[in-house]
Amino acid sequence: MQALAYRQAHPLDAFAIEPVEVTEPRLRDADLLVEVHAVGINPGEAAVRRTRSAETGGRLVLGWEFAGVVRAVGPAAAGFAVGDRVLGTGDMARDGAWAERVAVDHRVVALLPDELPFADAASLPIAGLTAWEALFREHDDLAAGIDRVLVVGGAGGVGTLATRLLKSRTSALVVATASRPESREWCTAMGADVVVDHTGDVPAQLRAAGIDHVDLVLSTAGTAGNLGWIAEVLRPFGHLSAVDLTGPLDPMPLAAKSLSLHTEMVFSRITAGLDGQGRILAALVQDVVAGRLRPIATTVLDGRTAAAMRRAHELVESARTVGKTVIRF
Repeated sequence: MQALAYRQAHPLDAFAIEPVEVTEPRLRDADLLVEVHAVGINPGEAAVRRTRSAETGGRLVLGWEFAGVVRAVGPAAAGFAVGDRVLGTGDMARDGAWAERVAVDHRVVALLPDELPFADAASLPIAGLTAWEALFREHDDLAAGIDRVLVVGGAGGVGTLATRLLKSRTSALVVATASRPESREWCTAMGADVVVDHTGDVPAQLRAAGIDHVDLVLSTAGTAGNLGWIAEVLRPFGHLSAVDLTGPLDPMPLAAKSLSLHTEMVFSRITAGLDGQGRILAALVQDVVAGRLRPIATTVLDGRTAAAMRRAHELVESARTVGKTVIRF
């Protein structure tokens, strides 16, 4: 079958993802074989492309959020049948969904109703799971009893769905950060009560809006560099939930207020047990159908081609988009 793959880690200006022929995925007992109709493109994949090479003689097929149709069902994959429309994520240790078909554990997949197009569905899995798990921990609901939440990077995929989840599932006042007119407008349209510019003096902007503190900060970008003002705006014993910690972090600004730091990485469940993510995806789909959430596919490209993938990565790496970029296969 055909897939989009590369061999060596590379920057955008040396883009080397291209169509290749790969072997058909082999199903494990708990797997589904899904014919891929659309994929979401996220910053994590661009980061992997820049930093991770294949083993000698090998190639990498990325793609960790998709929507499509089930074509085969493993003997331990309960709740699914051939022909079902689904959305899901995947496993960083296996070939991903930038291919005609992908093998994926059924526990990170959810059924997709006919009224939700594949392109819209593909915008939900990674951002939706990240936002949900960063806000609503399995045994520690961070958003419970929280009155004020600040979402750093409110126009991105995670920030957008976090805002919508907070507005639909809690009574919290939601502040989003955005630096451009179009991203500010997007945050407001998604339900943010207040929008501030993260390139300016955030504490001063909050005070001007009558907000002297927040209870929880969900930071999707620039966390290490923003830690000083994040600690300033949080109340004592408040919470920082961060999804972008990839380098050194000095926790001292958090200590003076006894702040809690929570981290989130979607693929943590690969080692902790996959049960739960399929249920979260199903809840996200139900919220979309009910009108409580909306899909966030703002740019839809067409074709399993190197040109479409390169354009998607250009958009992701520009950090100047709102919502999500999706490719229809």
